Amino acid sequence: MRASTFAVAGWLALCASLALAPARAETDAKGFVRLTPDEAQWKDVPGGHGVQMAVVSGDPTKPGLYVIRVRFPPGIMSAPHFHPEDRHAVVLKGTWYTGTDDSWDPDKTVALKAGAYMKHPAGAVHYDGAKGEEVIVQIAGYGPSGTTEIYGSEGRFGVPHKMK
Repeated sequence: MRASTFAVAGWLALCASLALAPARAETDAKGFVRLTPDEAQWKDVPGGHGVQMAVVSGDPTKPGLYVIRVRFPPGIMSAPHFHPEDRHAVVLKGTWYTGTDDSWDPDKTVALKAGAYMKHPAGAVHYDGAKGEEVIVQIAGYGPSGTTEIYGSEGRFGVPHKMK
């Protein structure tokens, strides 16, 4: 059931390309930026089985604040992994299922509906994703970001798994 992996280098390249043109939104004369949902520039995560990411602000590969959005298609969940920085996530759409250990047991996840918030502490193992519907999560952190998969290979979402 293990799906193909994708390397950190691919993720970093994706982040770098997204950071150059995060969205079609423009900054006004006072420095305000507005971004409507249809202006997000979604890019497929290589090997992500349909998982997509959009950089809203900043550059996750460099020092500084970044904001990204992650879209999980139904039935896709990340493998257990951790990040070097604290991450703050808000569910924008759907029900996001979250686990906070290395078990990868979707039946033991906690469901978070749209509007819910979760903090992922730096170095804390977790896994997350979607079950029966599309999920969009907005994540903010202070880069540079990274992902370490618990079971050996590295990648933005660990090894995405298709649930049975």
